[in-house]
Parts: sequence; structure tokens; C-alpha cells
Amino acid sequence: MNRSKWDQRFERADALIAAHPFAAEVLQFYKRMAMFQQTLYSHGEGACGNESGKGVSGLLEQDLNVHRLLPKFAEFLSSVEKCAPQLMAQSARDLNAQGTDRWQDLLISFWRTASDFQSSPGQPEVLLAWIFLQPQAEYLADHNGHIPGQEAMAVCPFCSRKPIVGVLRREGDGAKRSLICSMCATEWTYGRIICPACGEEAVEKLAIYTASQFDHVRVEACDTCRRYIKTVDLTKNGHAVPVVDELATMPLNLWAQQRGYVKLQANWLGI
Repeated sequence: MNRSKWDQRFERADALIAAHPFAAEVLQFYKRMAMFQQTLYSHGEGACGNESGKGVSGLLEQDLNVHRLLPKFAEFLSSVEKCAPQLMAQSARDLNAQGTDRWQDLLISFWRTASDFQSSPGQPEVLLAWIFLQPQAEYLADHNGHIPGQEAMAVCPFCSRKPIVGVLRREGDGAKRSLICSMCATEWTYGRIICPACGEEAVEKLAIYTASQFDHVRVEACDTCRRYIKTVDLTKNGHAVPVVDELATMPLNLWAQQRGYVKLQANWLGI
């Protein structure tokens, strides 16, 4: 029986919680939010429309039916209050008290400017808008009649958003690299030896770090721009789910940060 992508994410979170207890709190939060996102995804057609063939630049410029989503946002904030890390939970409480006009402004603003978004733990409201609206963008990408060409772009060919994680998949006797969009979850092919932040191609300037604890996940860092991205190697672990494994491997972030690298696109926790 084919499992949905949501089931795969939930099951992988459970497996990683069992394997890495230090990441349990983060992964339990992720699973709770992903389960809520699954319900939001099913609202995608009414909230965003279903315009087959919508152009690349139109994804996040497309009108968002905020009034349809606002009741769900109240439920979302209540859920976040119960399971999120302290700073984000407090932000959800504050937002809950501010009412629908504030929610509407926040969601519309984020939807229209998401391609310029830089997540940070100091911006919990923006992180909440991202988590809430991401399944709307993913729905649009999944139901769009036009599949963008797989150009060697450093940003998503569908919504122009930065990648959240890289993926290595088997191809012939080796592996090819893809990037996964942080907003709409589109996956697109990208060069194996090239920095997605600045385009650097000199091998001696592209550092790779791995740890025995996570032998299927590696840090790919650039000494030119000092940016890094984590890449999940599915040729080493076919059970991995890149967006979930990225969250579970926080010690790799610490290694990179201690050496002065900055993540290309931070995750839900602003890390």
C-alpha cells in the first residue's frame, strides 16, 4: 500500500524520536505541526484556488482567501501554545489575543513577501505564518498544471524560494543532487559540486562535514560566502525523509555555526 507523503513524514519523525532522544522535543513539535498542516493542505483549493498553469511568479502573488483560513489560524495558534518551544508558544498566545485583523495582516504580508523571508528565532510571528501557510503553497505546487523546467537554479523554479535541504538520490553508478523548497516543497535538480548560495564551483572552497551519528546527512559549506546547507543522502539511508531528518540533526548545525558558517535557509525553529 502506498503511504502518503504525510504518513511518511509522521512515521519518520517517530523513528527518529526513538533513535535520537535528544531530538524528541523538536520532532514531537514537528509531528504535531505537520499533522495540523495535513488538515490545512486539504483546504488548499478553497484558500488558494486551483488555477492550472499558473506562472512561476504567480504562486505567492496569487490572492489568498484569508477569510477562509482565519478560523483555522485560531485553532492553529491554540495548538502551538500547547506544544511549541517557549518563545514560539508565547508568540502564539500574544497573537491569539490580538484578533483577526492582526492575523489577516500577518498572513497576507507573509504570503506576498515569502520569497524574501529569512527565518530567525527572533521572529516567532513570522515563523508561525510560515508554518501555517506552507501547506497552502505546497498544495499549489502539487496541483499546478505547469511543471517548471529543471533548470540549475539556486532558488525554487516554482515559487523562487530558497531551499531548506538538499537530497542525494542514486543515479547510475553515482548520485545526483536535488534541492527541496522551503515554501512549496518542490524538488528540483541542482549541480552536485556548486554552492546554492553564491554559485562557487571550486572544489577546494566547498567543505563537506559528516558525523558518524548521522552518516546519511552532511553539511555542505562554502568558504567563499560562508553559507551552508544540509544534504540527506538517500543512497545511504532510503528510509530518510529529508525535511524531517534535517530537523533531527541539530548537532550538525552546531558544528557549522562554530566554524562561522550561516545556514542558507533556517528551519521552523529559526535554526
